[in-house]
Amino acid sequence: MPYSLHQGDALSVLSQLPDNAADSVITDPPYNSGGRTAAERTGRTARAKYTSADAQHGLADFDGENKDQRSYGYWLTLNLTQAYRITKPSGTALIFTDWRQLPITTDAFQAAGWTWRGIATWHKPASRPQKGRIKQDCEYVVWGTKGPVAPDRNPIYLPGLFSASQPRKGRQHITQKPVEVMRQLVQMCPPAGTILDFCAGSGSTGVAALLEGRDFIGIELSPHYAEIARQRLDEALRASTGRNDLDLAAPASE
Repeated sequence: MPYSLHQGDALSVLSQLPDNAADSVITDPPYNSGGRTAAERTGRTARAKYTSADAQHGLADFDGENKDQRSYGYWLTLNLTQAYRITKPSGTALIFTDWRQLPITTDAFQAAGWTWRGIATWHKPASRPQKGRIKQDCEYVVWGTKGPVAPDRNPIYLPGLFSASQPRKGRQHITQKPVEVMRQLVQMCPPAGTILDFCAGSGSTGVAALLEGRDFIGIELSPHYAEIARQRLDEALRASTGRNDLDLAAPASE
């Protein structure tokens, strides 16, 4: 099957997946960022943290945004440890983060067993200038491997800087990543390989994977966003195969 999508808690679902089921892990976990105090951390929703007050959309909130940094690091380590087990030797992992959570993300990454190889930058041209401040127009991708790099298995050359703004037209998730960036990142997975995303959101990683000829395993906690992801994945599957008879290749969904 080209993809499977599981609606549920990431750690619970990951624990049921077999060893060596994925070639790459690419995920965008809730950052749990921006809370200087306990009140700010627990009293604000994801929408309040990551959406401008004048935003012209009513996108749904999502859970998992009330952890302090230590708890976030523990949660991420547990999930990345399971993802490490599920990934094949020399497989890759790419984890999105922001500047506040960059240090704890690299700690969790290594604590889970991954070999940290570097950081890529996602530049967002449409971000707003801030008076008296340096513009916060970048997020980051921590990446590494399960053991040694195997360049001959997937001989690609990717840049360290990816530039594209968040989608405006048709945007379906508060923190949705641009598919044009994700289509480059999924090339870290060998052709016809399988990509795992345990925080699938609205499915952008999976859409990019299918369009680039990779299989996809997605996990999403929110039933609302899992349904959006399923719809987007079905559309991407049609686009990648040129077929409308999806009943013949019905993806697994839980």
